[in-house]
Amino acid sequence: MDESNEQALRSGFVALAGQPNVGKSTLMNAMLGQKISIATSKPQTTRNRILGVQTESGVGQVVYVDTPGLHKPHKALNEVMVDNALSSIGDTDLVLFVVDAPAAMRKAQGGVMTADLHVAEALAQTKLPIVLAINKIDRLKDPGMVLPLLDAYMGIEGISPLGAVPISALKGDGLERLKSVLLSHLPEGPPLYPEDMITDQAERFIAAEFIREKLTLQTRREIPYSSAVTVEEFHDDPRRGLIRMRGVIHVEQDSQKGIIIGKQGARLKQIGSQARAELERFFGRKVFLELHVKVSRGWATDRRALERLGYSKLD
Repeated sequence: MDESNEQALRSGFVALAGQPNVGKSTLMNAMLGQKISIATSKPQTTRNRILGVQTESGVGQVVYVDTPGLHKPHKALNEVMVDNALSSIGDTDLVLFVVDAPAAMRKAQGGVMTADLHVAEALAQTKLPIVLAINKIDRLKDPGMVLPLLDAYMGIEGISPLGAVPISALKGDGLERLKSVLLSHLPEGPPLYPEDMITDQAERFIAAEFIREKLTLQTRREIPYSSAVTVEEFHDDPRRGLIRMRGVIHVEQDSQKGIIIGKQGARLKQIGSQARAELERFFGRKVFLELHVKVSRGWATDRRALERLGYSKLD
């Protein structure tokens, strides 16, 4: 490749930012064409910064940084999540501000939600260029409803968005257009990561996240927010085409342990079965998964416990 073609490439980091549960993780997975970031209908599912790499040969590379939703923290875990989100956003080239279109129609009658104004205020402090993604348009009763939303969000003071793209991350609508817009605003330069790379996350982290996703889907109320998952053992045996892993679900109270295990261990078996199927799809081989539940009292409010469980604050 000659020098002129090299300079024509565009590559950079794009932070996915917004309130909890606006579809940031679903969007990144859809852009990559592969699931690497867990997603559920419950807010604050994403707790860590997740990096995903999308390479368009001969065009450039978009490195997505999926961040925890920006919200008002109420305990140490949430403070770490928000701090890490803002830290991750500050290290990128461009911010993709993701908005939940149906929520804006419902809560703000087509205007800007108060919570999104708080997000915009935080993003304004970064001084980074911003593109808007108006998500979940497939759930609007009338497609024309998106027009006043575009006008309202493009008019937010302090952030001066470069553009806005209506999308449905779930259905795949508007994603090619969004990718083109993002690439057009990234700096010129060669790919930042190898073309065959899709994430920088360790295998143990990915495994723990998939287990936590199934735990979140199988439980209600405070359980998803009072639980953490670690993978204590991970043994890959390529010769036998098998991965053996031991996962531990950490909870704050004895009663939560009983809920997760369920009657005669039924719920824990269901979580393990669903997680194993997800892991086998991701790793492309058989997985033997052993799951345990452990009471780690007060882990979500103890800074040192948070570090042991992988929720340390980014520098």
